[in-house]
Amino acid sequence: MRRSGAPSQLCGNVAKKPRFVPPASMHMRAASVPDPKRPSPPLCNALNKVTAPQENKSEAPVLSKALARILNAVPLGDTEENSSKLQGLSDSLTVREEESDHRTPDDSRPPLSESIQPTPAPRRGKPDPSPGGQGSPDSAARYFSVVWCKASKKKHKRWEGDAVLVARGRSVVLKDLEGKDIGRGTGYKSSELESLAEGQSLMVGGKEIEVMGAVSAEDFSSGRCFHEGPAEAAAAPPVPARRPAQKPFAGPARKSGSGALQRAPETEAGCRPRHDPLAPGALVMPRPTLNHQWLFNKAGLQVVDVVVDPYLTAHLRPHQREGVVFLYECVMGMRAAGRHGAILADEMGLGKTLQCVALLWTLLRQGPYGGRAVLRRALVVTPGSLVRNWGAEFQKWLGGQRIGVFAVDQDHKVEEFVNSQIYAVLIISYEMLLRSVEQIQRVEFGLIICDEGHRLKNSSIKTSSALSSLSCERRIILTGTPVQNDLQEFHAIIEFVNPGILGSSSAYRKVYEEPIVKSRQPSSTGEEKRLGAERAAELARLTGLFILRRTQEIINSYLPPKLEWIVFCQPTPLQLEVYRNILSCRLVRSCLQGALENSPHLVCIGALKKLCNHPGLLYATIREREDRARSDCADAAESSLYEGLSGLFPEGYSSEGLDASDSGKLMVLTDLLAAIRQLSPADRVVLVSNYTQTLDMLQDLCRRCGYRSTRLDGQTPVSQRQKIVDVFNSRYSSDFVFLLSSKAGGVGLNLVGASHLVLYDVDWNPANDIQAMARVWRDGQKRTVHIYRFLTTGTIEEKIYQRQISKQGLSGAVVDLSKRAAHISFSSEELRNLFTLHEDSECVTHDLLGCRCRSGDSAGGLAAEVKPLMERSCQLGRKSEKPSTQKHLSISELMQWKHYSGSNPTFSDPFLDRAREHITFAFQSTSESQMSPITNSPCE
Repeated sequence: MRRSGAPSQLCGNVAKKPRFVPPASMHMRAASVPDPKRPSPPLCNALNKVTAPQENKSEAPVLSKALARILNAVPLGDTEENSSKLQGLSDSLTVREEESDHRTPDDSRPPLSESIQPTPAPRRGKPDPSPGGQGSPDSAARYFSVVWCKASKKKHKRWEGDAVLVARGRSVVLKDLEGKDIGRGTGYKSSELESLAEGQSLMVGGKEIEVMGAVSAEDFSSGRCFHEGPAEAAAAPPVPARRPAQKPFAGPARKSGSGALQRAPETEAGCRPRHDPLAPGALVMPRPTLNHQWLFNKAGLQVVDVVVDPYLTAHLRPHQREGVVFLYECVMGMRAAGRHGAILADEMGLGKTLQCVALLWTLLRQGPYGGRAVLRRALVVTPGSLVRNWGAEFQKWLGGQRIGVFAVDQDHKVEEFVNSQIYAVLIISYEMLLRSVEQIQRVEFGLIICDEGHRLKNSSIKTSSALSSLSCERRIILTGTPVQNDLQEFHAIIEFVNPGILGSSSAYRKVYEEPIVKSRQPSSTGEEKRLGAERAAELARLTGLFILRRTQEIINSYLPPKLEWIVFCQPTPLQLEVYRNILSCRLVRSCLQGALENSPHLVCIGALKKLCNHPGLLYATIREREDRARSDCADAAESSLYEGLSGLFPEGYSSEGLDASDSGKLMVLTDLLAAIRQLSPADRVVLVSNYTQTLDMLQDLCRRCGYRSTRLDGQTPVSQRQKIVDVFNSRYSSDFVFLLSSKAGGVGLNLVGASHLVLYDVDWNPANDIQAMARVWRDGQKRTVHIYRFLTTGTIEEKIYQRQISKQGLSGAVVDLSKRAAHISFSSEELRNLFTLHEDSECVTHDLLGCRCRSGDSAGGLAAEVKPLMERSCQLGRKSEKPSTQKHLSISELMQWKHYSGSNPTFSDPFLDRAREHITFAFQSTSESQMSPITNSPCE
């Protein structure tokens, strides 16, 4: 059969998406397809000799890549002498590539060329003996790279695009490069499908296809065959065989005393490194490869070492030095060709701000080519509460004379920066950026840094659009939580730093998001789990080129021990009675049945969360709704939710001066604060809540108990926030409690003046709670840290907490592959269970673990003290014998924590023991470490 080619393959039509080229056929097709730009037939014959199969067949793809680079860069004649030169040149190029791979500064990550090397496809007609290949028993499917068009009898086909053909048995499925099914067919002869080879045609669902080559099962499972070129984008660009020598710059001639013309003496002072690269402890950036020099050193300047300022290097810890090198490689385009973005996804407390300060100061003063600076100006975008923090960090590490830093606030406008030439760094909040985007667009920035970059999780919001409109390729996102809710948000932040590297949003959803999500559902099949795991691994491999993720374990040795508690508080009789009545109301039943078109689920959830904090908070809302109902201006649905609830409260009940005995959590908090005040008078406490109304209640509690307190919430002026923090952290502060809103000050604040933190309520987004809890366990902390997370037993708060861990498990599947898998959504039964009150359980979360603990056992023993598994104590973290199908997979990591039943005589925590009467269950995790002598390096 005559073989016709698609325009996107033969003519280099830029309007067509580049198709996936199976590695096994790259070098054969390169010589067989006619192209006017390619050498004449005698040279092609010489090339065929060079590309003939060698004894070591695994080297064919590497050799063909080298030949492709030479063909694109070197004009050759028709002589046989050129073919011999070609062979030697390709060998030397392969050696250069191997040498450049060995110069990678980070030995822990694979070389770039190794990480993107495509897997050779198996030979057609022979089974693939590798696991999961075409010949493996668990995979009977075959995959092909094809081009397709509408069925036509015309001699010259007009191909529509590229696709992937999946053949199983006697049926086929045609998928486009976005992973969508665009055609199906069945009833084919088995022999017809088994004999499919390059150049053959087939009719599929009204479309005519032509096979371009085979695709390995591994490439299909990983999703690599659907990419428009991320793997190829990471490959190095062509390197010329030779480069003409650059004529050195000659200074102007001048007359000597005798009248003779003399040349000005040549100097190399401008091409020397700014700092000594051989000095002890010097942090030297990687030198650019030959490919990088060809792309970015057009002037042929001398390559010099880029050395971080020794003043900063002396304060960088090992993981921070690694982070600076990583960021430098990314923004300079050394890790992925044509890509200059990076995501520094370190957890809180690892010093992301200091790493960025070191990078900015280095690029503003140095560069690898002729020592010229890479940047002239840089932009730092941050939440409003952290603008002054960034300015203070620059001042702390570089002083006020070395670098000009301009922080935009109420007194300093963007116009001053635009009209001045003395400032190199602009620090601005996201809100102020939107107001001044037109003025900022007139400034040419060489680098953009977005702190708390998970704000850009939606590419359609105004903030993302405004930042994307700035003409700057070098972009860095700083975030401790790269995956917050779903993988679509992960795609959004990747699209911002490196546009197009993962394809379109729809293609990403089909190729990666849907298989990964489906594989993590409890009802997923073995094939779906295997496919999802491979797609997650491939996504992590692709994004690993420009994402650096380190956990807090790195700095554990620099910090004091931390004890983290999850405390389940027993609800009071009043809370239980009101809770039952809310669940039995008509509105909640309608929500569960989906009877209402606009079911106010959030109203029901909000009411239950208020009730868990304190019934008095809900009582205030009930009275307000009743007053509005009398004036006929209340929403009918909301009124039905609160109808009849006021009669459940005691006569004369008031929302002013709330009684602690009405709330289980408030009773535990009262006893806990009293124990801390009595047993450790020098210790201080941070109380965190998501709601202003709850903070008002906690502030009233402190006032009645005689505890001095300070507060930071959304109403606190931005200009005063850092001052409030500094006063509280001072050793001379008389404040015992710091009231903190997690929405206003949950990020970027160092509250090391306190050694106890209580998270009073829970948020749907785990990132908010994680960031709030990290405020006290940071550099500068000298005391053992105690963190308490309060949950009301058997209520909606437990369900929200379980949902949090599910989202954290999703992040672990893509960003931290070492973490356990966790499904990311509830089943329909779990969603219905959201509005269920579990009165007969001391801890629903513990029940879901399937942990066979003996109620009332002591939790103070060690693993060696445990007898049989059936009678083990709670705290040991052994695996349960209960069938895994009964286990809530997302919370299985809690098996590694210590478990304490409320009937235990002690919790081994003197502060929590005072409140044991109102606690039904508790989980406890300990992070022990020894203080390091290095304690002067700041965090973030």
